[in-house]
Order: sequence, then structure tokens, then C-alpha cells
Amino acid sequence: MFEEYIYKGKQKLRCGYTTGSCATGASKAAAEMLLTGKIIESTEIITPKGIKINLEINGQKISNGKVSCYVVKDSGDDPDITNGIKVFAEVSLTEKGIEISGGEGVGKVTKKGLDQPVGEWAINSVPRKMIKSALAETAELYEYSGGFRVVISVPDGEKIAEKTYNSRMGIKGGISIIGTTGIVEPMSNYALIETIRTEAKVRRSEGDVNMLLTLGNYSDSFVQTAMPFSLERSIKCSNFIGDAIDIGLETGFESILIIGHIGKMVKLGAGIMNTHSSNADGRMDVLVTCGVIAGVGNDVLKKIPSCVTVDSALDILHRAGVMEKVLQVLVERIDYYLNLKVRNEIKTGAVIFSYQHNITVKTKYADTLIKAISEE
Repeated sequence: MFEEYIYKGKQKLRCGYTTGSCATGASKAAAEMLLTGKIIESTEIITPKGIKINLEINGQKISNGKVSCYVVKDSGDDPDITNGIKVFAEVSLTEKGIEISGGEGVGKVTKKGLDQPVGEWAINSVPRKMIKSALAETAELYEYSGGFRVVISVPDGEKIAEKTYNSRMGIKGGISIIGTTGIVEPMSNYALIETIRTEAKVRRSEGDVNMLLTLGNYSDSFVQTAMPFSLERSIKCSNFIGDAIDIGLETGFESILIIGHIGKMVKLGAGIMNTHSSNADGRMDVLVTCGVIAGVGNDVLKKIPSCVTVDSALDILHRAGVMEKVLQVLVERIDYYLNLKVRNEIKTGAVIFSYQHNITVKTKYADTLIKAISEE
């Protein structure tokens, strides 16, 4: 078992290793078996993060000038859908160089903007470097001057890929072999933010200039039923609104429209750009502040802080006949903080909705951006 840990608050969580590390370990072991004729049961690799990993090698087969074996992916305490998959490497000898390709269960790139060019196997650049470095080290150790051909495969990869965003991002036929550090950190925000960045690059490379962000399943349902464009145009940012906006600026989008349920979007009224409850709450505080600005009486506002959900707070405001006034102030505050976030460099807009109250409110440029996206 891989014994590397991080702490999240008081929790001690075990790290894992990426599909790229698995592919590297299997490739290195297969190459060594090919050059020595001996069965290898474990091998050590050094990740780009500088951490050594000892990997168990399974399924060793030596036949017809080829060797294949696999490493079982260990995601540690991270709830990774690829945990436990078998990452195979088949290695054969060539005259020179190191050729890396994919096989069963490894996807192919079908859209621009990804780590690899269109038509190439979805084996990212860092795992490719890791594999080449490991094989070069093995060749030097055994004084071998020729080359290698490596085929990476994941037998269950195509089935697993159906449960990921791969197809949406332009990777068809299987999973990606990925990993920038070689290590999986449990519940890592970095991995989620990198997914947003990848989707953004794909959308820009396809010519989109207006970025459409959704927060989750509620947002997706709303887009499908109430918006004049396809959900395929959207990039799901979950709680990472601020990071997604930064990525939009970095990637060169000319506008950003965010569509989300009021339960999350209300936090933008205080400039809170990461809406996860562990990061910040402030929902009721925002509504109370908006109520004060809207001139709502204290007798009504005093009831708000005890509410558990935003919809329950809206019930109180609705019964008092002041919900629309408070929402108007909220929209103005959201508009202010979004423009502050982008430093007024590009247009921003937000669409905020509540199914329970059958309301939809929009910031100043929201309709303009909706029209632009629908015509794009």
C-alpha cells in the first residue's frame, strides 16, 4: 500500500497514484522483463513531484518478443472512479526511439484544445515523459542501445469513460492516461479546477467567445428547459466560480455568463466566489443586507438568520411582499462583484433561479449574453 498522507483539517487521508504512474510502472517492468527474460514482481518509479512509489506488477506475460503486465490503480482515500482499474503496458523492442500508443480502453482525442492533438491517443504529455524517462533509465541499466514500442491499455476503460466528462471534452473510446504530479491527493480541488480549464480550452478552440458556466444538476436542468441554447455549450464549474472566471480570462473569452440556483448564487452577493459550504456560508447575511438596502423592516429581517435554506428565507420575504425588492438589490450586488472580479475587462452576466418560487432574475447584461451565446 502506498504510504503517503495529507491532512484535510483533522482528517489524515492517504494519497494514491495516477493512471500515468501506473502506465509508467507497467512500462518499466515490461521493458526490464523483455531485456532480462526474468519475471518482475515490483518496480520503483519517481514521480514528477519527486516521490518514490513502489508498484506491484501483475499479469506478467512474455511471448513473441513482447512483454505485457499491469498495475492496479490506487486512488488512496480519494473517491476516484478509476480506483482499482488495471493499467496494462505491452512493450516490444524497436531499432531506436520510444514510441507510445494506446490500445483497448484508452481514448482518442477528437477536439482541439486538449493536451494531445486531434487523432492522438489520450495519453497526456507528463505520463509520456514519465514513461520515456523510465525506459531510458532501464535501457541504460542493461546497456541496451535500441528502442521500445509501448502500448498502454485499460480493459474496462471504455465503460468507465461513460461515467466521466471525457466524451463531452472530446475524448472518445476510453479514459485518459493523466497526471501532472504522478500523485492523487484525496479530495483535491486542483483536479476539479484542471477539468474546468480543459473544458474551457476545448470550447475556445472550437470558436466560442462567450463562456457559459453552470453550477450543477439544477443549473443543467434549467438550461435544458429555459434557455435558447444547448447544454453542450456549458462548462460545469460546481462551487469554483471564481476559479472558472479566472480561467475564462486566461483563455481569452470575451464574456462570461453564469447560470445557477439561488441557493448557491446568493453568495456572490457578498463577493464569495467559492460557494462550497466549507469555504464560506453567509447566505442569510447577504439576504439580510439586501433587505436592509431595500428598506425591509426589522420585524421581517429578524426572521431570516434562523432559516436553513435560501428558499425558506424567500418564503418569509414573499409573505411580507418584499421578495422582488430584495432580489433586485441582490442582483445588483452580484453584478457589482462579478464586474469587480473581471476588473471590468469583459462583460459578465448571471441568471439566478428558484424552482420553488418560480422566479428567474438576471443581471444587467444577462439577456445580451444569452442572445450572443444562442447565436454563436
